[in-house]
Amino acid sequence: MEIKTVKIEKPEELNFILGHSHFIKTVEDIYETMVNTVPGAKFGLAFCESSGPCLVRYSGTDDDLVELAKKNAYALSAGHSFILLMKDMFPINVLNAIKNVPEVCRIFCATANPVEVLIAETEQGRGIVGVVDGFKTKGIETEADIKERKEFLRVIGYKQ
Repeated sequence: MEIKTVKIEKPEELNFILGHSHFIKTVEDIYETMVNTVPGAKFGLAFCESSGPCLVRYSGTDDDLVELAKKNAYALSAGHSFILLMKDMFPINVLNAIKNVPEVCRIFCATANPVEVLIAETEQGRGIVGVVDGFKTKGIETEADIKERKEFLRVIGYKQ
């Protein structure tokens, strides 16, 4: 077995969800979940099929995001993984709905941070071991940091 890292390629401002699923139906079900949860959502979705023809299956509402999702999924080439890239929205808006898609087994990350995906490769194929989401912790928040965090959440409308 060999452990490799694959960097997710995306513009800094894009959020994404990386997950694991179990069935080709994932592509259509996540698509339906996205358009029903956030009308007008701009996203690209790609899914790594792990049996039969083992293709990257894809869908979405934004051609550029679909192309980027396909590129990242193919770079991962990890069985039954999916990547959902989102524009002008946050994972928090769709995360629970995505987790409730019957085929979704787990979410590895939901972030806009730079991400490195740890891939285990065997003779049989590839699987996601985990992710490095963002950067190493630099310290513990101070009272001023707490105040800033609370103010920020209210400015962006997630708390009152």
